Formats: sequence, C-alpha cells, structure tokens
Amino acid sequence: MKKHLLAIAAATLAASLFPLAASAQAVDTLAKVKASGSITMGVRDSSGALSYTLGDGKYTGFHVEICSRVIADVEKAVGKKLEVKYQPVTSQNRIPLVQNGTVDIECGSTTNNATRQKDVSFLHTTFVEEVRIAVKANSGITSVAQLNGKNVATTTGTTSVQTLRKNERANGVDFKEVYGKDHSDSFLILESGRADAFVMDGAILAGNIATAKNPADFKIVGEVLSVEPIAIMIRKDDPAFKKLGDETIDKLAKSGELAKLWDKWFMQPIPPKNTRVGYAASESTKAAWATPNDKPMEDYAKK
Repeated sequence: MKKHLLAIAAATLAASLFPLAASAQAVDTLAKVKASGSITMGVRDSSGALSYTLGDGKYTGFHVEICSRVIADVEKAVGKKLEVKYQPVTSQNRIPLVQNGTVDIECGSTTNNATRQKDVSFLHTTFVEEVRIAVKANSGITSVAQLNGKNVATTTGTTSVQTLRKNERANGVDFKEVYGKDHSDSFLILESGRADAFVMDGAILAGNIATAKNPADFKIVGEVLSVEPIAIMIRKDDPAFKKLGDETIDKLAKSGELAKLWDKWFMQPIPPKNTRVGYAASESTKAAWATPNDKPMEDYAKK
C-alpha cells in the first residue's frame, strides 16, 4: 500500500513539474513503445467496473480489458511483445500524466468534452454515461431539489463538479460540496454519513454500491443531470496511435464483442467478490457502438 501511494505521489509530482513535455515535441507513441519495449496504461483504483484494483498491483475492468485489446494490436503494429506497466491515476492528475508521456493510454472513466480535447485526444466512445445521484435508501431524497441545505459528495477533478454547480444554479438549491480524492473516497463520505448524496456517473455509482458492505442500504435516484460520452484517452496530435485505437474499438463494436464485454463487466458477477453491478447498456451507448465517433459531451447536449 505504501509503495502504491508513493507511486501516485511521484506521478503527481512529475505531472506538475512537466505538464507540457510531450506537447513540445512530435508525438509518436508507436515509435516510443517500440523503442522502450513497454507501454504504460493509466488505471483507476475504484472507477466501478470500468477500471479498478484487485490489489498487488493488478488492475481489471471493462476499460482495462478494452485497452488490453488495443495494446495487442499495438504489439502487432510494432512487431514485438510489450511489457505492460500500470500507472494509478486520479481525476486530478490523469490529463497531465498523459500529456507528459508518463501514461501512454488512459483506461479509467474519463468524459470526452471540448475543453479536454484541447489538451488530449480520445479514442472512439466506448459508452455514453448518465450522471445521477446516489443516496442512502432510507434518506427520502429522490431529486436534486431535495438536496437544498444538504452535504453532497463528488470527486475532485471530474465533470460532475461542474454538473453539480450547474444544477445547483438551475434549480435554485444551495448545498455544500464535499470532495473525495477518488470515487471510493467519495462513496465512503456518503457511506459514513458525512454527505447526504454522491453525484457521479451512474456506472461508477452502481459499481461502488455493488461492492459496499450492505448494497441494499443505497440507491440511485433522481433525474439525469447530464449525458456524457466516456472514452479512452491518449496524447494529442498522435494520428497513427489514434487510428490504430479507433480501429480496434470499431472492430470490437462491429463484431458484437464490445456488447459482450459490457455484459461480462456490468451484468455478470465480477471479481474479487463476485458481485454483480447490474447496469444495462443505455440506448445512447448502443447508438455509439453502431456509429463509432469521438464527439464531445457538448454535442450530446445539443440534442
């Protein structure tokens, strides 16, 4: 655990010291990994069934498996087997770590939006998420309007922070924001009673509820606060790597393998506790699979 925390701290320091290192030179991830013999995957500790730790430096999940498929195609392209390294990232440091070359492919739970597209690139959307509210089942809370005067948890560095503030203004409610450093921390704030609600992507909420001590004590409620495309993140201005990654995802979507992976991670029991998230793919997600694209969140808001 101590080594794990030191790795995150060192990566965060590197991100703060060298945020623009990669942008100052031509980006060619395929050449980089071929020369080094390794590729670094950015992973999350507790992003629901998307990306999470099994302990002992092992990571798994829907996005981790998709990234592994991309890496398999990278190995074919560079003509050699690559050592896969895992770099734990947070919502705060994930973009700088991709920019500075520490992370080659980020496989967490990142929303593709117009602001982020100025700094990084996204592969084709793997699913379309809905931001919702998780509360304790006996709280009586069923909507944003009922959060007036309450403590509301969300995770630092996520788009849910902006979504929360936008809905706060729109609904004329006043609540106190309580920030967790990662999704498991934010859920713990709700679980311990320090917050009355946790606002986040529905899949992440469902994943954390499924692995809680008493899942029946929590529920997802209220209106959809925003619709957001979630995608795998890579460095900006790297057309060869983006083309390869997009083609891998398109191939998985067309063959039906992406839908099978969704069923595996969200509808079936998953390790380490054999819990079932029970989060069906939305119609928006199925539409993204049918017509692969890298449209930002703002394009969904125009509908």
